[in-house]
Amino acid sequence: MNNERTYQVCKKLVLDTSYPSITFDSEGICSAYHDFYSNITPHWNPGPEGRRRLEQVVEIIIKEGKGKDFDCILGLSGGADSSYMLHVLVNEFGLRPLVFHVDAGWNTEVSVNNINGLIDKLNLDLFTEVINWDEMRDFQLAMFKSGVPHIDIPQDMAFIGVLYKYASKHNIKWILNGGNISTECVSPPLDYYYWGTDMVHVRDILRRFGTIPMPTYPFSSIFYHKIWLRYFRGIKVLKPLNYVPYNKAHAMSFLSSEYGFKPYPQKHFESRFTRFAEGFWVPQRFGFDIRRVQFSSLILTGQMSREEALLQLEIPALDSDIVEKEYGYIAAKLGISRDDLASYFNLPKKSYRDYKNISLIMDIGERILYLLSGTRRGGAF
Repeated sequence: MNNERTYQVCKKLVLDTSYPSITFDSEGICSAYHDFYSNITPHWNPGPEGRRRLEQVVEIIIKEGKGKDFDCILGLSGGADSSYMLHVLVNEFGLRPLVFHVDAGWNTEVSVNNINGLIDKLNLDLFTEVINWDEMRDFQLAMFKSGVPHIDIPQDMAFIGVLYKYASKHNIKWILNGGNISTECVSPPLDYYYWGTDMVHVRDILRRFGTIPMPTYPFSSIFYHKIWLRYFRGIKVLKPLNYVPYNKAHAMSFLSSEYGFKPYPQKHFESRFTRFAEGFWVPQRFGFDIRRVQFSSLILTGQMSREEALLQLEIPALDSDIVEKEYGYIAAKLGISRDDLASYFNLPKKSYRDYKNISLIMDIGERILYLLSGTRRGGAF
């Protein structure tokens, strides 16, 4: 994560040299801009043809789900993507999803309000999995102590693990995922947002810094859900928002009027821990602001101007008063002092390369899966 090179910002997007693998052409346009038009737009079909394709898949889902309590499964976080997806699939397509939520201990009032608003009005049941707090706490402290930037892996792991647990338990063959090209076409850099399902990496960090056994934690290996479940159990993943028009601002406005949805200031801020990690910890400790990725995605898909993005980037994601409050809250929730949390902030900076990992295998696997099914790291498609 050594960024000692001449500073440069993309002339089309707001990605800069803080993004480790970025390159620029002779006109100052970054590689992510060219990648979008060369490799991503072929997978994006939000017009009439995309809807017809989605309707065809929905017919299959409904047919395969006959006689079952649910014909598909989706996780609801309280964020805009999963909320709008749920609305569309229930109201417009008549699907009967098993809707689950993972309570990892960091829900905000906003997320709870948003979840309850949709569940109540759509007259659905909500399955909630509460993660053992002692295990979650120890896992997150281990990530802090390791010095790596990807301290949010415990939550990501829990969401993925519970998803596949429910799908397998209820014999559901279709997983609906809110990942979408419209807001996520630029992938976060691996250096700061490492694979959450590299169990070799996770186990090494827990072996070094964990303090308790974790018998109930819903760990999930990349091999389990990407290979075993998909190719041996026949579980399929569908990302419906790539087949319908999806403008995030419009979606949030609609959800607000229809379901009492409360907007939040930044993607993923429906989790209090993620808000702290992405709004303060990673940008201040490692010098990388995830908003550059998020805003660049919106610029590419016509939802934000570059000028507006640059203006927003001049303002910290979290102001000093909120940071002060959250610092105390995070420390207290984890059962440590503010000084302990500050000591983790001042640790030597580490990356996934400083611990055991299978990044080479993950990279090869990603390339193979891209050829086989068109998927790519980052969740957009």
